[in-house]
Amino acid sequence: MTLVLENFGLDWDDTTVDERARYVEIRKPDSVPDAIQQITHGVLYLLAQYRLFGHAIPGVIEPTLQEYTHLGDAASKTDGKIYSEKMSPLESDGVYSGVPDDRWAFTSHTTRLNYDAASSLAAASRVLRGYDDKMSAECLHTAENVWDHEHKQAPALFHSFNTAGGDLRDDETKAAVELLIATKGADVYRRRLNELLPAIQERFPFLAGTAVRAIPFMNLEFKAALKSMLLTYKTNLDENLAKNPYGVPIAMGTWGGSGLAAGFASQMYLLHQAFPDIVGTDYTLRGVDYVLGTHPVSNVSYVSAIGTQSKLIGYGNNRADYTFIPGGMIPGVTILQPDYPELKSDWPFLWYENEYVVDTATAFILAANAANAVAK
Repeated sequence: MTLVLENFGLDWDDTTVDERARYVEIRKPDSVPDAIQQITHGVLYLLAQYRLFGHAIPGVIEPTLQEYTHLGDAASKTDGKIYSEKMSPLESDGVYSGVPDDRWAFTSHTTRLNYDAASSLAAASRVLRGYDDKMSAECLHTAENVWDHEHKQAPALFHSFNTAGGDLRDDETKAAVELLIATKGADVYRRRLNELLPAIQERFPFLAGTAVRAIPFMNLEFKAALKSMLLTYKTNLDENLAKNPYGVPIAMGTWGGSGLAAGFASQMYLLHQAFPDIVGTDYTLRGVDYVLGTHPVSNVSYVSAIGTQSKLIGYGNNRADYTFIPGGMIPGVTILQPDYPELKSDWPFLWYENEYVVDTATAFILAANAANAVAK
């Protein structure tokens, strides 16, 4: 969301949000851009972790299978009261109750996750300035502390399914770039990015869009190194993209590829901005076209209520009603090995094809704005 604001503005205001009153009303502007309020909501969640635990945590989840698979109104998942083991399930004093519905927080410290959170907080600090200067300052201060803390000790590594896995250097690079931009070129992050150039070269397909955003704060040698990496990457990329008729990376795992396609569209836009003589606009347009219907199985848009035909039965809080959440993006077509593409159009309960996820929705917002920009 920060990238959308910094690159495209996105000053739309259609919703009233009062965090203190826990009150939201759509179709009622409140003079604060909705994107700023979305970022604020995420920032409050991250800052709470640092205030309570001193680091980012892997996750928060429902405590029971019944609550996890709940199919009614999402607000009825909890009675809104703090659980007390001293009370029976039917007891309540208005503040505490005997209903064991409080979510569980998994509080392990992992370096990758800490860098990831620091990246988000550093980025948020930039766009919150002028709206909430106190929160902006806390975001940047927290991100800087995370950087200092993680570089004074050996990394804490932990991996469980899709939590805190992958390459540590990816997250350190992303944190360095966001902090570099937030501090307008602080030497500590500039030096570390130069040291990370070999890792950036090795991981260029995953870090290219991030790395080029550091160019305005780095020396000419850094830009030249990235240009060399890009030329090699583009040759390999074009060769791989020619293997399918859509011209985008297609996910081959157990999760549909909408997020991959949207991320590809956005990354190629950032590369086009940095090196327009090397990267054209067609990559971005193909990535968004794929999400909006140019994909195997059908021509249905993965983004509910966007496009002439879109996914109107999705896996969200209202999945049992066989309906959708406007603006939500599903994972989309899954390739069943060895080569069978599937997208169930009328069955909402296959999460790997039909589940709404927050980061894919925001990925589409960025990709869609990028496509609008290059189309002009």
